[in-house]
Amino acid sequence: MSVQDQTATATTADATAAPAETTHGVLLSDVAAAKVKSLLEQEGRDDLRLRVGVQPGGCSGLIYQLYFDERTLDGDLVRDFDGVEVVVDRMSAPYLVDASIDFADTIEKQGFTIDNPNAGSSCACGDSFS
Repeated sequence: MSVQDQTATATTADATAAPAETTHGVLLSDVAAAKVKSLLEQEGRDDLRLRVGVQPGGCSGLIYQLYFDERTLDGDLVRDFDGVEVVVDRMSAPYLVDASIDFADTIEKQGFTIDNPNAGSSCACGDSFS
């Protein structure tokens, strides 16, 4: 077998052996992961995961969804952050690439925040984006 044949065979084998993408581009800060763990401990549940998504609505066109879910649906993309599973549905994933979730606990703001570089604009309340 020639070197060219070996290279073609190796490339074909690599392409067929590659697993389908099952992860997403959302990032969860250490502070947010710790808060999620704390909330799950308070609930006494270890079967829940953090689901992040977008849906039509709000002033700017799309709103974020962030909630605990016991289900994993067909086509979900999952990523683990130190024991916290973050799940994103395939339709939401393109809108959330490189979005980062943090948790703020200050006088001005308390709660989860999403910094999304894909958001072209957002409304004044900050709950929706386009």
